[in-house]
This record gives sequence, structure tokens and C-alpha cells, in this order.
Amino acid sequence: MKFDDVLKEIGGFGRFQKTLYIWICLPQILLAFHMFVSIFTSAVPPHLCLSTWPPPAGQEPNFNFSQVELSCSAGGSAQAHPSNSSTRAVSEGLGVGGCQGGWEYSKEIFHSTVVTEWDLVCENATLNNIGSSIYMFGLLVGAVLFGALSDKYGRRTIILVGLALQVVFGVGAAFAPTFSIYIMLRFVVGTTISAVIMNAFVLGTEWTGLKHRMLAGIITDYFFGFGYILLAGVAYLIRDWRHLQLAISAPGFLFIFYIWVLPKSARWLMANQKNEEALDLIRKAALVNGNPLRDDIELQQDHKSAKTVKKQRKHTVIDLVRTPKMRRQSLIVFYLWFVNVLVYYGLSLNISDFGINIYLTQFIFGLVEMPARTITLFTLNRSRQISQLAFLTVGGLACLLTIFIPDGESLSGASHT
Repeated sequence: MKFDDVLKEIGGFGRFQKTLYIWICLPQILLAFHMFVSIFTSAVPPHLCLSTWPPPAGQEPNFNFSQVELSCSAGGSAQAHPSNSSTRAVSEGLGVGGCQGGWEYSKEIFHSTVVTEWDLVCENATLNNIGSSIYMFGLLVGAVLFGALSDKYGRRTIILVGLALQVVFGVGAAFAPTFSIYIMLRFVVGTTISAVIMNAFVLGTEWTGLKHRMLAGIITDYFFGFGYILLAGVAYLIRDWRHLQLAISAPGFLFIFYIWVLPKSARWLMANQKNEEALDLIRKAALVNGNPLRDDIELQQDHKSAKTVKKQRKHTVIDLVRTPKMRRQSLIVFYLWFVNVLVYYGLSLNISDFGINIYLTQFIFGLVEMPARTITLFTLNRSRQISQLAFLTVGGLACLLTIFIPDGESLSGASHT
């Protein structure tokens, strides 16, 4: 029997698969935490230079940040521009050397961020952007590296390795002594995001019958969206970046019990000529689903001779562009993913520039994903092409319409709550 036929017999989405999806979906919450925590940990609060206005002895400086607009000159130094006559210009006369007296940051919204700790403003602002780029590069490296490793060592193994690395390096980032070490640790965390999210999705769909496969795949996205929403509340309560980084990373230690509950992929076992182990696992799944497998069942790969298996050609990424038809389809998918990710993360990771409450914006961005996921449940089975075209068109038009929003328009009073 083919594996899809076996799934029909034991239950394509029974108790075994539903339990599996609980284990798959729980880490998605932490994945969303790590993915978007930089919105808060790398935020740039209002700041002023102390070069020409040292505070009185024994007193903390008390600036009215809401009355000062700060910009950086072409040379990278800061200039303060009072918005009314009652505000003192505290950074006038800065030279090419930048701010010599140190920076003062507003603590109205954030108690501390990586920017305030390592002064990543003006001439050093580029370092903050580089750090974000290195993290995203980690996602790319993780997708390539752990995608190949999962084919060799199995989905379960890579998920466990990814979760272990994620918690160790995530907690390590909370104690990073320098910014360079911090971004290196975040780079590794980025690779683990790809390792877990890809292989968890694959493991789940490989155990799910064809009838429920689309539904099961979207379930994981709901939990990612829930993590997106939950992060807004966690960040609101924890305003220190080190404490926040620790709070989103430490819960990963709880996943140690996955060593005992997370099953292997029977499809992967079959693809690697481990049919006996796959059949034992399938029988266990059948018992959990209440549909014991017949004793005379044999998997299709059992009929292949060792000589036939040896002659099978191993497929590589080159096969995606080898033939004209496959090349056309692959290039379309590559472009769609590029556009989708560019817009999604371009907006999601820059909500601090919207000019309104950053926590409220984070909450809304996460909340809107819930109906979006639900809509796909009713559109994908009808026409994937039409739904893809409709979603891209609506998203593209919404982005174009932002051009016509007048400069400076925002929800007054919301940005400093």
C-alpha cells in the first residue's frame, strides 16, 4: 500500500495527528516571539546629547523629549531643534566626533533597548540596521542548512536540535556583553527559526491525510499569529530589553519533553528504506486512532529491490529549474515569496515608524492575521490561483494607497502612551 492509502485506513486526522499538532503548534508561539521581538528590543527612543548641557551635580537630567526634535547631520552628529522657546538646545555645537558627553534617552516607553545600551544612534545607527539584516540572513542560512539536514537526519531530529539551539542562544543573547556578540547570537537564533518552522510544518503534513492536509497546515499559522498578539502584552509588561529577551527565550527549556513525545516521520523513514521502523510507527499511530492496522499490510517500498533503490537518482535544488515547465513554476513561486516576505516583514518590523502606540500596533497586526488565516480556509480549495491573485492585488493596492496619506498624519497623543 502507498502511504496515503495507509493513512486513510488508520485515520488521516485522528487522535494521533491531533496530538502531534499540539506539539507542533506550541513552539510557533515562541517562534513569533523571536521573530518580532526586535521591534521592542531594538527600538530607538527619543534621545539627546549631553555635550553642552551637563546636569547639575548629584541630579539626573530631566529633558522634555516631547518638545525636542532630533536629527543627525550628514557627518553623523546630532542636532537638537527646540520646537518652542522654553526648550533648551542641549546638543548645539557638535563636531565631526559626534556626541562627546554621552546620550540621554527617554524612558517614557522603553526602560532600555540595545540602542540605549550601546548608543546605536546617529553615526552608529547603521549598526542597528546591520544587526537586523544579519538576523534575517540567519533565516536564509537556516532554511538552506537545516532543510538539507532534515532530509538526511529526519524532521524530528532537526526540530529537537533547532529548539535546543534556540533556547540556549536566545537566553545567551539576554546576557550578551557586546553588540557584536549579541548579533552573532541572534544570527544563530534566526537559523533555528527556519529549522523549527519548516520541519514542524513538514512533519505535520507528512502524517496528515490528503483530505485534512490544508486545514492542518493552516492551524500552525494560527498559533504563530497568537504569539504575534501575545508578544505585544509581554513587551508592554517588560520594558527592559534583557529581561524581555530572557522572558521569550527561557520557556523554550520546557520543550525538553519533546524528546519523548515527538514522533518521527513515517514518510521520511520509508524514503530512507526503513520500512520496518515506519510500519511499527504506523501501527502505533493506528492504535492511538482506534483503527488497528491489518497484519498483512505491507508498504510499497518493500517491493523494491536493493538494486532498484541504488539506481534511484537523488534530486537536488537544480531540479527546480532543470526543465522549462519546472523553471517557469519555480521562478513564479520565488517571485511570489519575495514580494510577500518583503511586504510582510517590511511592515511588521517597522511598526515603530507608524507614529502611534507601538504596543497597540503590534496587537492589531497580530490580530488581523486571524481572519486572514480563516479566509484562506474557504478560498484555497476553490482556486489557489484566484485567491493568490486576489490577496496580492488587495495588498498591493493598500500599499500604493499609503502614498496619498499626508505627511505627519497620525493618531494624536497615541505615540507616547
